[in-house]
Amino acid sequence: MTRLHVISSANRPTSAGRPLARWIADLAREHGTFEVTPVDLAEIALPFLDEPEFPSSGNYAHQHTRDWSALIDSADAFVFVLPMYNGGFTAPFKNAVDFLYSEWQGKPVGLVSYSAGGTGGTPAAEMLLPVLTQVGLVPAARSVAVPGVLGLLGAEGFEAPEGLAAEVSGVLDDIAALVKEPATA
Repeated sequence: MTRLHVISSANRPTSAGRPLARWIADLAREHGTFEVTPVDLAEIALPFLDEPEFPSSGNYAHQHTRDWSALIDSADAFVFVLPMYNGGFTAPFKNAVDFLYSEWQGKPVGLVSYSAGGTGGTPAAEMLLPVLTQVGLVPAARSVAVPGVLGLLGAEGFEAPEGLAAEVSGVLDDIAALVKEPATA
């Protein structure tokens, strides 16, 4: 089975991304292709990049970096669940990506963005794509944007609107295909 990490990339304690990420992780388990590990960046609590050497060296001085490296290296693929803040992706998420290099190489990634407004975080996802390709991640052909996320949170967690499960399943299909047939440079 493909080891998929579903990463909630917001650090805010009230983030709508956590219930959304849990729902995506459940959907990924139901997909039947993935062994799913939920990852919450707020729980990882990385400081701002503090390694003395470049991440591409793989020489990590700090235990928090070695732990992050092992977690990311253990995955075959990712789904990043990302909010849009002020038209872009979050600084903590960019920092988490920047901590590592070889651990990301050649691994498929699907993007599920969200926002309280009507864009669903699409500008943040579009802004993030060059960063992901720079570190060697292979983006899925499809991505998903979830607008009006605050209205989708209920007592039971995230309440997906009609059609969203099919959209996310499409991204999971893309990821599964990329794992089977890695992209060539």
